[in-house]
Amino acid sequence: MVHRITRNIGGKEITLETGLLGKQASGAVVACCGGTKVFAAATYNPDVAPEQDFFPLTVDYREMTYASGKIPGSFFRREGRPTEREVLVSRLIDRPVRPLFPEGFMNEVSIMALAISFDQENETDVLAQVAAGAALAISEIPVERIIGSVRVGHIDGEFVINPLASQFEESALNLIVSGSKEGVCMVEAGANEVSEDMLHEAIEFGHRHIIEVVSLIEELVALAGKPKLKVEKPELPPFYARLAEQYRDRIMEAGSVPTKLARRSALRAVKKDALENFRDEDGAEIDPFQLKKAYEKLEHDVLREKTLTGVRCDGRRYDEIRPISIEVGYLPGAHGSAIFTRGETQSLSTCTLGTFSDEILIDGIIETYYDRFMLHYNFPSFSVGETYPNRGPRRREIGHGALAKRALRPLLPPEEEFPYTIRIVSDIMESNGSSSMATVCGGSLAMMDAGVPIKEAVAGIAMGLLKKDDGEFVILSDILGDEDHFGDMDFKVAGTRNGVTALQMDIKITGIPTEVMARALAQAREGRLHILERMNAAISEPRKELAPNAPRIHMIKIPVEMIGKLIGPGGKTIRSIQDETKSKIDIEDDGTVTIAAVGEDNLQNAVRRVEEMTMVPEEGQLLEGTVIDVRDFGLIMKLGPEVEGMCHVSEIAEGYVRDVSQFFKKGDKFLVKVISVGDDGKIRLSRRQAFEEQGLPDPIQERLRQEEMTRPDRSNSSHGRGRGQSHQSRSSGRHGGGNRSRRGKR
Repeated sequence: MVHRITRNIGGKEITLETGLLGKQASGAVVACCGGTKVFAAATYNPDVAPEQDFFPLTVDYREMTYASGKIPGSFFRREGRPTEREVLVSRLIDRPVRPLFPEGFMNEVSIMALAISFDQENETDVLAQVAAGAALAISEIPVERIIGSVRVGHIDGEFVINPLASQFEESALNLIVSGSKEGVCMVEAGANEVSEDMLHEAIEFGHRHIIEVVSLIEELVALAGKPKLKVEKPELPPFYARLAEQYRDRIMEAGSVPTKLARRSALRAVKKDALENFRDEDGAEIDPFQLKKAYEKLEHDVLREKTLTGVRCDGRRYDEIRPISIEVGYLPGAHGSAIFTRGETQSLSTCTLGTFSDEILIDGIIETYYDRFMLHYNFPSFSVGETYPNRGPRRREIGHGALAKRALRPLLPPEEEFPYTIRIVSDIMESNGSSSMATVCGGSLAMMDAGVPIKEAVAGIAMGLLKKDDGEFVILSDILGDEDHFGDMDFKVAGTRNGVTALQMDIKITGIPTEVMARALAQAREGRLHILERMNAAISEPRKELAPNAPRIHMIKIPVEMIGKLIGPGGKTIRSIQDETKSKIDIEDDGTVTIAAVGEDNLQNAVRRVEEMTMVPEEGQLLEGTVIDVRDFGLIMKLGPEVEGMCHVSEIAEGYVRDVSQFFKKGDKFLVKVISVGDDGKIRLSRRQAFEEQGLPDPIQERLRQEEMTRPDRSNSSHGRGRGQSHQSRSSGRHGGGNRSRRGKR
C-alpha cells in the first residue's frame, strides 16, 4: 500500500512517500521537494557473525545523472565510482545516523540513497538525510530516536529554511543541522565570517524546524511503521568488578603519560597483562573475547573519568592550547609552503599556482562547472605510527579536505584580481587530534607564503565535550585523539579574527542544549584567536612577490573574430608562440586570453606576440612600427604580423622632408600614431604627432631646421621679392600654427 504525507516546513512543501519503490527493503522512502526526489532504502542482515565486536554500517549516496536529464560523461557512459560530492553526502547521512543504534546491536545495516530527480533548485543532500532517517524509522531496524535535517541560509537579514540553489550566492551562511526533538546531533556549515552569536541563532532556528520534520516522519511511522527488533543491552560480566579493582589504577597511571606513543605503549602493556594473566575467581581461564570487550570498556570509562575530574591525558587545562610551532617557506621548489605543528599534530602544507587550464571539472546532476580552488588532504599511515597501504583517499580524507576547503574559500581573492588556479595539499606528518584544523592553519600559511592575496589569515580548532552524570558538561579545547574517542562531541570551528567560516559538529549522545553549544563556540573563539596570533607572528600578510618559479599571468581581451587567427590552422600559430616564449595560453569564447609563463621576460614576449598577432589598430592609438619600405611620398610600416600602414611625408616631421631616404631605412623602429583607419582597412600613420603627444624632442625636425637655415637661397632674398615672400610664407607656415591648421582641415 502506498502512503504519502505532505507538510509545509519553512515555506517548502515536503512529501514523504513509501510503498511504491523498494518494497523488499526493510524500509524505503522517497522524499520530495518541488521537482527533486531522493529515494532511500534501509536494510539489515538478520545474521550476526560469531564474536563480532563492532557494528557494521554502510551508507552510500549516489546521484543518477538521468535525474537532471543528462548522460554520464565517462567513457562507458554510466555512473562510475562515487564522486567527491557523493562521498560527502554519504558522510552527511552517516554521521547523525550512526549514534542512533543501541548498544549490543551488531547486525550489518546498509543505507542506500539515490537522487532520482533534480529540478536544479531544491538540493538533494538534505532530502537524502530526511529520506534515510524516515526509511530507518519505518523499518524494523532498531533506532533509539527519529532524526530530521534542514538547511539554514541567511538572506537579506533573515534566516531561511532550505533555500533554493539560486539563492546560495546571496546567503552569508550555508548550514545543515540534523537532530531529534530532544536536541541537535550534527552541524555542517560554511560561512562568510559570521559571528558566533549568529551561528547559535541559526542552529536554534534550524532545530525548531527539525522538530517539524521529525513530526512528519512520526506521522509516516504511524501509517507504515514496522515493529522494531528487540535488542538486549549487554550486561557487564560477573568478573568486571574484580577486573576494575585490579587494573583501574594502572590504567589511570598509563593514561597520564603526556605523549601519545608513550601513552599508547603504556596502555598496551597494561592490556597485554590483563588479557594474559587475569583469571576467574577459581583460577579458570576467561573467554578471551569476553575479557577483551570488558577490558576495553574499563579503559574507556577510566580515561573518561580521569578527564572529567579535571586531569587531561597530557596534563593541560580544559581551555589550554598545545604548543604551536610554525615554519614557512620550507620547500624551495614549491610556490608556497608551511609546516604547522600543534602538539603532536603536524601538517606539511603546500600551495601551487596554475592557470585556467589547471581548473578541475565538476560534473554531476548539478550544472557542469570548473573550480579554480582545490584542497587535497592526505593521511598516511606513518602519521599515527601504523602500517597500512596507501590506496588513494578514503571517505575520511575526502571529508577532512572538504571541511578545510570550505574554511579557506571565503577568503580567496576575486578571480579578476588574482586569475590563478590554486591547489593546496596537506600531508599529515603526525596526528594526535584535529589534523583537519591543522590543515586549515597550514593551508592559510602556505597561501600567504605563495603570495596569494587572501583577505585574512584563517585558523581552526577542534573542541570536545563530555557530559557528567549530573548533566553538567565539560568543554575541552584542542582535543587529543584519545579525548575524541571517549568524548561525547567532536566540534570543529574555523575562521578569521572577524568570524567563523566553517563549522562541523558530531554528537554521540542524544543531543546537547543550544546554550552549551553557545559556550563551546565562545571557548572555540578564544582558542582560534590564540592560534591566529601565533600564525601572524610567523607571517602577518601575503608576500608581495610570487615565487620565482610561479607562473606570471597576464590577461588581455582580443576581438572575438581574431580568435581563429591566434589559434591558427590546427593550433599551429598558438603552439608556436607557446613554444618560442615558454608560455601557456588559454583562450575563452568571449576573447579573453590568459597568458602564463615562468619569468617576466617570457611573459612579456608572449604578451607582445599575442598583441601583435591580434592587433586591430584604432584611431588615436600609439604603436611601435617597423619601416618595411621607403618611398618618395612616405614610409610603409609594419605594425604587426599582418598589419601595415602608411606614414605620409607630411606626417614624418614638422618641416618639409625632401628626401625621405636620407633619414630612414628598412628596419627602423619608432612610435607612430594611428590618425585614421579607412573603411577599406587602409591605415594612416603620423610620426610627427606621436612625438608631439609624447613631448619628445624630434632629431629629424632639428636637422630640417638646420638645413633650412644653411640653404644658399635663404640669404639671397634681394634677388627677387616674390621668391623671398614665397619662401617666407612657407617657412612661417611650417614653423607656426598655420600649416598644422590646414592639415587638420584636410
